[in-house]
Amino acid sequence: MSNALIVIDLQNDFCPGGALAVPDGEAIVPGVNALMDEFDSVILTQDWHPAGHSSFASSHAGKAPYDMVDMPYGPQVLWPDHCVQGSPGAAFHSDLDTTRANLIIRKGYSPDIDSYSAFFENDQTTPTGLEGYLRTRGISRLTLVGLATDFCVSYSARDAARLGFSVTVRRDLCRAIDLDGSLANALEGMAANGVTLA
Repeated sequence: MSNALIVIDLQNDFCPGGALAVPDGEAIVPGVNALMDEFDSVILTQDWHPAGHSSFASSHAGKAPYDMVDMPYGPQVLWPDHCVQGSPGAAFHSDLDTTRANLIIRKGYSPDIDSYSAFFENDQTTPTGLEGYLRTRGISRLTLVGLATDFCVSYSARDAARLGFSVTVRRDLCRAIDLDGSLANALEGMAANGVTLA
């Protein structure tokens, strides 16, 4: 079986000093780089929002970051503007070894829908193309690392497990936002879906 390391959103805006900083987010970069040699394939995901994205609080009059709104596809957390296409904040952390990447999956680029998962947009039906890539390469075992444990890592892991992949999340190489208990909920949801938390 071929195995892949999926590195979720290790971008400047999710690291300290960024627009949506995950506490201690940059601390995982050396460990992620070291882990790459253990895998047949390395895949990076990249949040890639157009300016004025519908998930930005600034796009909703009277709303603040972390407020909740109802979108046509369901509840949506409103975020600070982050990972705007082509901006320094959207770039990968400068210490991340991007030369090992076989594929970069960009997500969240549709203006009207957010995309936490590496596999589907938040409507849970629009695919990113990652599943097809993995299947045509014969990859069935996935290890996920990156930011943030309770959002993009968790959504990606659960989707991968539901699609039939063997999925491990390396908790030591992830960091969380932990918004109103979101980390505990994410860990419970991943375990319930058969994800191995290592």
